[in-house]
Amino acid sequence: MEIRGIAKKNHRTKALISQLSYNDIAVIDHMDIDGVAAMQLVEKKVQAVINAAPSVSGKYPNRGPGVLYSAGVPIIDNIGQDAFNKITNNDYLEVDEDRLMVNGSCLCNIKYLTQNDIDIKMKEASANFWNVLDKFIENTLNYAKREKELIIQPASLPNIRLQMGGRHVLVVIRGNNHLEDLKAIRVYIEEMNPVMVGVDGGADAILDCGYRPDIIIGDMDSVSDRCLRACKEIIVHAYPDGRCPGMKRIENLGLKATNFPFIGTSEDAALVLAYEQKAELIVTVGSHTNMIDFLEKGRQGMASTILVQMKVGHKIVDAKGVNELYKNRLKPGYMLALFIAALFPLAIVAKTSPLLKEIYQLISLRMRLLLGL
Repeated sequence: MEIRGIAKKNHRTKALISQLSYNDIAVIDHMDIDGVAAMQLVEKKVQAVINAAPSVSGKYPNRGPGVLYSAGVPIIDNIGQDAFNKITNNDYLEVDEDRLMVNGSCLCNIKYLTQNDIDIKMKEASANFWNVLDKFIENTLNYAKREKELIIQPASLPNIRLQMGGRHVLVVIRGNNHLEDLKAIRVYIEEMNPVMVGVDGGADAILDCGYRPDIIIGDMDSVSDRCLRACKEIIVHAYPDGRCPGMKRIENLGLKATNFPFIGTSEDAALVLAYEQKAELIVTVGSHTNMIDFLEKGRQGMASTILVQMKVGHKIVDAKGVNELYKNRLKPGYMLALFIAALFPLAIVAKTSPLLKEIYQLISLRMRLLLGL
């Protein structure tokens, strides 16, 4: 296998996504590639992924390597930090069966990640699953004890112009199949005209579907500049002590934003904001609701999310997987029924129109003659 292309590199995969173009080679440092990052790499149509770290360690069943392999994207795995540091953006890379060349010089020997490698690591992950789950639950419970008062109490909301009271609110998160699920609920969006809230990169999905985000809330680390400029209002998720690293990016773009100090995830902050603003219904797309989701996000527990769900869950409808439940597939039976239904008014017209009646009789006579009836 020979691969040639331009390197695009970033320690953080989700920050790299916006830099990628068709046929680039993505150079990342991402242990246990998550499913969402893999899907975005596939959508960018990269030639290959070169990873400084193990793409699948066997610690837990991460979904990314399987997604990339199924899409035919080669993974050059675990090249190490030293080799990673020697690659810079826009270097010309050449990859053959066992070597990585950078600008014409051999950098290191390489190994492709195979389906067999992935299967072996997935078996390790399955054997280790209950230990990981036990630790995850312990972390979740420990953090829940510390955070419960902060979540249960009414939040100190940011001062925003757009009011959600009495309206439906659609919260879009960059999660597994979030774009497909968003497209699947277009009828709901057109009918209810909900307030559209994008959580970081989830806002780009709203824009890609032809809508304008009303609010973007998050750390501002995975949403595009284009989306930030298009949205109506920006809320930067801050630490409980007031530190707000994401605000610097907003200021550099010459935009205005308010900050929202909150102990949980940006997704949690968006749900609490809609709830405290008295939204009638909160519909979520791409939400994170299980251990694998959170481990892929690099979080060792989901205390804040469980507490927020307990607080606001009665107002939430989760659209995760709706595209799998309903797909517009025209079955032969439907086509036959549609054809018969279309013939019905034509038959009525034929019976009442003298001209069509004569044509019908002529065709009928010709058919009987041909068939010898």
